[in-house]
Amino acid sequence: MQVYLDNAATTRLDPRVLAKMRPYLTTKYANASSIHRPGQQAFLDLTRARQTVAKLIGGEAEGIIFTASATEANNFIIKGVARANRSPKKNKIIISSIEHPCVRESALELEKEGFKIEFIPANSDGLITPAALQKLIDDTTILVSVMAVNNEIGTVADIVALAKIAHSRGAYFHSDAVQAVPYLKLDVKKMGLDFLTLSAHKFYGPKGVGLAYINRQIKIRPLIVGGGQEDGYRSGTYNIPGIIGLAVALELAYRERSAYLKKVTALRDHFWKSLKKAIPEVKLNGSRTKRVPANLNIMFGYIEGEAILIDLSFKGIHVSTGSACSATNLKASYVLRAIGLDKNFLNSNIRFSFGRFNTPAEIDYTIKCLKETVKRLRSFSPVA
Repeated sequence: MQVYLDNAATTRLDPRVLAKMRPYLTTKYANASSIHRPGQQAFLDLTRARQTVAKLIGGEAEGIIFTASATEANNFIIKGVARANRSPKKNKIIISSIEHPCVRESALELEKEGFKIEFIPANSDGLITPAALQKLIDDTTILVSVMAVNNEIGTVADIVALAKIAHSRGAYFHSDAVQAVPYLKLDVKKMGLDFLTLSAHKFYGPKGVGLAYINRQIKIRPLIVGGGQEDGYRSGTYNIPGIIGLAVALELAYRERSAYLKKVTALRDHFWKSLKKAIPEVKLNGSRTKRVPANLNIMFGYIEGEAILIDLSFKGIHVSTGSACSATNLKASYVLRAIGLDKNFLNSNIRFSFGRFNTPAEIDYTIKCLKETVKRLRSFSPVA
């Protein structure tokens, strides 16, 4: 049996999404920037996709900027807002200590340019509290960036409260919401977001397309220039198949939200209940309640997470030790370090993320194999 439990890294493309994309890969292939009839038809389809996405996230269509990935979108927003709004009186960027590497690295790059970078500490539940932000923010702050849902441990931030604090001190607020669809009902206006980031392949859409939602009233400097697409905010030939796929996938995600949440919650609960019965000394990383139902980051005492991952993969079960972006980096997770995990257990963790195509039978098979794997690995662990 093949079991894919790494849906937080990427999801399988929904066949219905592929069906909507296929014409734009074959017969409707014109460049949306061309002025001939096929090109203008492609542009109209692009416009409709933009309007669909804007409606689903409660924003303005002109605020949707399509990108090649969420990583690009985060770089664009963090760097673009900082560089465009810097002044002698405003020079600080605040991000959380558990942000995705692309946000973290963007901030550190700005630090080399002379910006002051502050990190909001996470508490032991993996949450960024309003009180923690309140201690750091001041009138010199340009931008605050806190992810809506953490990619490694699945914890959910109180974005509305954090955005209010940012605005009360004259700062802008951005949230990387890549892991939030469809778990949170996104509404940029109600949530108080000036900037938002999404990525299609996290909600059963295609890879290679994401978006930055921007408040067009706020100055932002482009990251990619040259062709003038997206009103000059992001140059480059429009990825029409990908954009159509993103819009369709997002629409499906929210249309089927209730059934999806019910399914992944049932899978998660069955997995966690069975795991605790089958294997002693396992611990959930992050809050037990303020988390999305599709993510369980589990600490297995006394053994290496990589050893568990490799052994499970040989048995057809595919999981992760954390962020997929860190697959070639075996350093301990800074997210787990930030929430105070004991240094002896920083490398003993596995992330299981459930999705639309998983089944109860796959969960049962995974528990069976996990029990065998953990027992075998602990049998020759020097500290077990």
